[in-house]
Amino acid sequence: MIDPMISLAFTLHSKKGAYALMLGSGISRSSGIPTGWEITLQLATQAAALDGDEAKDPVNWYRTKFGGDPDYGELLNMLYKAPSERSQFLRGYFEPTPVELERNLKTPTPAHRAIARLVQSGVFRVIITTNFDRLLEKALDEIGVTPTVISNSDSLQGAMPYVHSTCTIIKVHGDYLDTRIKNTGPELETYDESMNILLNRIFDEFGIITCGWSAAWDTALRAVFERCNTHRFTTFWTTVGEMNEQTQRLISLRRAEVIRISSADHFFGTLEEKISALEDLQQPHPLSAKVAVANLKRYIADDRFNIKLHDLVLEEALRAHSLSQESSGSLRESFSNEILARRLAKYETDNSILIELMATGAYWGKPSHSSIWSKAFQIISDTKQHDGLVIWLNLQLYPTLLITYASGIAALASNNLSHLKHILIGTPIPSNRRNGDEYPLCLVASSPRIFEQELGKHIPGLERRRTPVSDHLFNVLREPLMGLIPRDSEYQKLFVRFEYYFALIHADLLERDRGDDRFWGPIGQFGWRYEMDAIQMVLNREIEQLNDKHPLLLANFFDSSIERLLKVKKGIDNIVGNLHWH
Repeated sequence: MIDPMISLAFTLHSKKGAYALMLGSGISRSSGIPTGWEITLQLATQAAALDGDEAKDPVNWYRTKFGGDPDYGELLNMLYKAPSERSQFLRGYFEPTPVELERNLKTPTPAHRAIARLVQSGVFRVIITTNFDRLLEKALDEIGVTPTVISNSDSLQGAMPYVHSTCTIIKVHGDYLDTRIKNTGPELETYDESMNILLNRIFDEFGIITCGWSAAWDTALRAVFERCNTHRFTTFWTTVGEMNEQTQRLISLRRAEVIRISSADHFFGTLEEKISALEDLQQPHPLSAKVAVANLKRYIADDRFNIKLHDLVLEEALRAHSLSQESSGSLRESFSNEILARRLAKYETDNSILIELMATGAYWGKPSHSSIWSKAFQIISDTKQHDGLVIWLNLQLYPTLLITYASGIAALASNNLSHLKHILIGTPIPSNRRNGDEYPLCLVASSPRIFEQELGKHIPGLERRRTPVSDHLFNVLREPLMGLIPRDSEYQKLFVRFEYYFALIHADLLERDRGDDRFWGPIGQFGWRYEMDAIQMVLNREIEQLNDKHPLLLANFFDSSIERLLKVKKGIDNIVGNLHWH
């Protein structure tokens, strides 16, 4: 027999919006708002005290006094005659004190928030509740969903039809701030004709899922169940413990599926997870970068999706790496310009989705996501072949170079220098040499290391360029970064700034490793783009204005030392000056 919980998840996933929720006081139990029975016991205790009896067992006191079990409605009517008095009395049960707020009491529960997210995703559109509290409305408001709330005949007359509303909440007993709330037995025996008509339609047109409702007190609501003769959809009835006689009769009448649960929080949390898992199973592979990036943005924005973010990025890194390894083909293949162009194009295609994912992550990501980007770099940089033509062996790291540039430029575009430091210095990458030693990404993914022996000048169309590899990367990465950096002029400035920063950081690390007071870094387009706004001049002005508050130093590059930065900068600028490219 199929687990009813699994059956329910499949039903809701395949028939979004076809089921209405019927919620009772049990849904708010973990928030510290008492159930009707608990309020009844407190009322019985108060009544006993007024009668001069300090009853330790209010149930026995009531039985002795009135000849039956405590009745919520009778007790409330006995102690608070007017509806306004009852409303004022109930405020204390629903509105948190400052101390309760600090303890997250009388605030939306995990169940309320799970329901709100299910509403947001279209699973539920209609919710019927006997509760006076506003916890569900608060949970919906937290995620930007504004429901239509019907709590009396007046609000029903002016309400948006539920077929046109994202979410309709029907509070059959009213709202605790409304003096027309229904509490007593006589009040709970009947509804206004307009409310009965609405409920009859909903029970006829929707499947019903109950949670936290005992059916014990609500005569009029039980009558709605009894009047409904149609069975368009299965009724699902959740229960925590033993069911009373009224509940059992309604379950039999509706031929309902009973789901035994430990709590409303666990039930709705599990239900949301199962529906989400079904949606994931039906999601197509992100064949386009656009779909992948959309998913990435959604996962980055909500820490609940950290696992999905991790899996999305690393699965794409593994897929891209596998394709890149296939693209490498025979590393003993003879060299030609045509074969070089073909290999570059294939690497670029194989990694196109990952390039956009990593750039988007660099732009929007949080520090807590850092390990994900590092793992992706390590996956894509894992070169397994060590025999063949040196040119092809080195070119295995071309995907790493592409992603380093894309991530670095995107990080600069969002002023995320801490991310830039993490990927360039904080991400260890195995060398593609046989010894397998690890080095900071900045030392491994440099264009001269990957494109040795003037290889860049063999890229078709770039034979006469001063920086052919930089120029090729500039052209290749323009399209995938268009969504983050739409203006061409801004893209050019960020590209040149990244290459200049990369050269400075590379030179700093290399000199520290050698300890020879000599500075060298890969020279990119900044070597010949020597205009009035050349990056060398711009950085000079920034250092003069900001001193040790420059973003590079605040991100702890160059040990946060302005003297070290200026020393490295002088070394790289001297190299550029000796090239005489301007």
